Amino acid sequence: MTLLISMYPARRPPAGLQSCRAQGFTIIELLITVAILVILIGLAAPSLGNLVRDQRVKTAVGDVYAALAFARSEAIKRNTTVNVVSPASDWAGGWEVRAGATVLNRQDALGGINIDAKDQITDAAITTVSYLGDGRLSTASGRPTFNLKSSESGATTTARCVRLDLSGRPNVKVDTNNNPADGCQ
Repeated sequence: MTLLISMYPARRPPAGLQSCRAQGFTIIELLITVAILVILIGLAAPSLGNLVRDQRVKTAVGDVYAALAFARSEAIKRNTTVNVVSPASDWAGGWEVRAGATVLNRQDALGGINIDAKDQITDAAITTVSYLGDGRLSTASGRPTFNLKSSESGATTTARCVRLDLSGRPNVKVDTNNNPADGCQ
């Protein structure tokens, strides 16, 4: 007789009397999920830090490039000398684009960036880049190059450089030997 009874489907209790089964996650399932997330975050964090530093350098290169291109354009448009000047002792502290005493554009300090501005020929530090009315560099400016890298110690970011050619046009070069200490070699 038990065999026949077990072959029939079990009867369900009436709707109001159904037992409530708890829904959700068990504590073990929750702990395993949290442990997996912690491991993944731990693996991704160092790469994310390098990504942020690289993006900071790229943004700073864009700012330097834009300031130099703007200064050259204004010098041609106004047919007068336009200077890009670093009022601070370091270009990372910001700079201004000036036509005479008039400030045309100002860049605030760039955090987390080292900018090494030197003459490509004499290797002397520069604090001013001067464009003549025809868009060419004045002879006092030399051939400026701006080497930008992250200022964080031990950072493994790619250095980038903004160089000015003989006609005064800026161009960007990326470090190819992955050694930010020597600029863009």
